[in-house]
Amino acid sequence: MYVPRIVITSGKPAGIGPDACVLLAQADWAADIVVAGDPSLLADTATALGLTLDITRYHASAPRTAHRAGHLKVLEQTLAAPVTPGRLDIANAGYVLEMLDRACDGCLNGEFAAMVTAPVQKSVLMDTGRPFTGHTEYLAARTRAALPVMLLVAGDLRVALTTTHLALTEVPKAITRERLRATLRIVHTDIGRHFGMAAPRIAVLGLNPHAGESGHLGREEIDLIEPVIAELRAEGLHLTGPLPADTAFTPQSLAGADVLLAQYHDQGLPVIKYAGFGHAVNMTLGLPILRTSVDHGTALALARTGKADAGSLRAALALAIRLSSAGDGP
Repeated sequence: MYVPRIVITSGKPAGIGPDACVLLAQADWAADIVVAGDPSLLADTATALGLTLDITRYHASAPRTAHRAGHLKVLEQTLAAPVTPGRLDIANAGYVLEMLDRACDGCLNGEFAAMVTAPVQKSVLMDTGRPFTGHTEYLAARTRAALPVMLLVAGDLRVALTTTHLALTEVPKAITRERLRATLRIVHTDIGRHFGMAAPRIAVLGLNPHAGESGHLGREEIDLIEPVIAELRAEGLHLTGPLPADTAFTPQSLAGADVLLAQYHDQGLPVIKYAGFGHAVNMTLGLPILRTSVDHGTALALARTGKADAGSLRAALALAIRLSSAGDGP
């Protein structure tokens, strides 16, 4: 039986990422789980949470074995400075990025079947002068992917985004025919590839209220979205829209779609977080690797308190295992 090897980056050391990782380690998993991080940090986190955890150093040459509760293989990364739970520290920004680089490179070379990312503090990384706007964009640059597409998954509800971490004033100019066309092709290809759908049904949301109201509330639907939909339908893609965003998430509309394409971050994410917060998964399409993540931030105030919920990281890991196990493995 194929056992995928999955790497989890433990995220911001002062946040709930380490908490979630040691909580996940308390269950059996049908995969070889490796957590990237500082072994001492993870051991101290387990102690703070009152959990028993047997930590061993990860070696790439070791055979893949299914994870057993109470054990944890750690891909060792060394903290640059001591960690105070809940307190931001720019000194460990490099540590966080080194984890991402190592895990990403391991996926690219076939060492890992997928990577799962715990939350990071984007503001701290940006304060160092690094151009970090999020995991999605960072991993796209690392893997030389032309266009990353953010996908949120909560059960059967899937929402992809045309644009991601942009100020609202920047969104209209970022939605070009070329970007929309490329995004829809990636969604079509990767939803089909990862979720086993030969012809996924994609519902495309409009940008403006009421999908522009026939041009009275904006012309992006007429000038951009409708022509791209017509073009890609001729290529064989199953597209509907542009749909008004305020009715696209009703049960009747959702019944006719396998995935929805929202045009900007806060058009799609509030709905899926309402529907599945705590067990929704953030997944990146358009990459040459499989990457899933949580649907929340670092929750600094909850770090090491025992109040953190590992549900979203658990769901992200479960999805990564399911998708990476769909084939015969490397």
